[in-house]
Amino acid sequence: MEFFEVIKRRRTTNGPFLPDPVSPEHQRLLVEVAAMAPSHFNSQPWRFVLVDSREAIEEVARISGESMTWAMREGIFWKRYRPYFRFSEEEMEEKRDGIFIDQLPRVVRPFKRQIFSETGQTIMNRFGVPKTLGEDNRKLVSGSPLLLAVLLDKTEYRPGELSGFYSIFGMGAAVENIWLATTELGMGIQFVSLPMEIPEKWDEIKHLLKVPEEGLELMAVYRLGYVPEEQKRPTIDWSSRQRKRLSQYVFRNDCRTPEADPAEQRSDP
Repeated sequence: MEFFEVIKRRRTTNGPFLPDPVSPEHQRLLVEVAAMAPSHFNSQPWRFVLVDSREAIEEVARISGESMTWAMREGIFWKRYRPYFRFSEEEMEEKRDGIFIDQLPRVVRPFKRQIFSETGQTIMNRFGVPKTLGEDNRKLVSGSPLLLAVLLDKTEYRPGELSGFYSIFGMGAAVENIWLATTELGMGIQFVSLPMEIPEKWDEIKHLLKVPEEGLELMAVYRLGYVPEEQKRPTIDWSSRQRKRLSQYVFRNDCRTPEADPAEQRSDP
C-alpha cells in the first residue's frame, strides 16, 4: 500500500476481530516500528507489554466491561463526553468533528436527544442499557487475540516537567507508527479506554500486568487483531470519518488568518 494511502485508510476498529492469533512476525514488527518514532534526545521512554495469554485477555475484558457498565449506569460517560456527540447530518457537516449518533440500542433510539438528561438516564437504566453496553464491551475485548499495554519509563516521564511532555509526545508518535502499521497489515486497533477512567479498575490492570510502582507508568491499553472483510456495526458505533476543513484548523502566518480551503473542500455537499 502506498504510504499516503495507508494514512488515509487508518481507522479505529469498533467491531470484532477475526479469532486468528496475531503472528509472531507481525507482533514483532509492530513494536519495531514503534521504536522508530522520534523521542527527546533519543530517550525512547516507551515500554510495551504484548498480551496474548487467553486468561489475561479475559481478565482485562471483565474489567473493561464492568467499567463500561458503571460509567453508563452512573451517567458519568454521557456527562463527560457530551461535547463530542452530533445528532444530525447537518450538525456533523457544520462541526466536522465528533461522533455522529445514528447507531444506538433499539430501546434508546426514540430518546436519543434525551440521553444526556436525567430522564434519559433513567430510561436507559430501566431497560438495562448500561449492562448491555458493558457486555458488548467485554465481548469485544475478550474476542481480541492480542492486547498491547503502553507504558512510560518514570525516569523520563515526570508530569509537570518538560520531560513529561516530551515523553508523552514520543509515546504518541510511537503509537501512531503502530496504528499505521496495523492498516498495512490488514489489522485493526482500538483503545480500551474505560478502565483508566476508574482508578480502582486501572489498578486492577496494573496488578494483572505486574507494573512496578517505582519504575513504570501504565498509560494505555489497546486491543488488536485481524479485521474481517465484512463487519457488523456495534450497538453504538463510535466511529466517524468526518474531518474538519483546512479553514477550521489551519492558519496562515498568524491565528487571525484561516487557511483557504481547496476547491474540492469548498464544494463538499
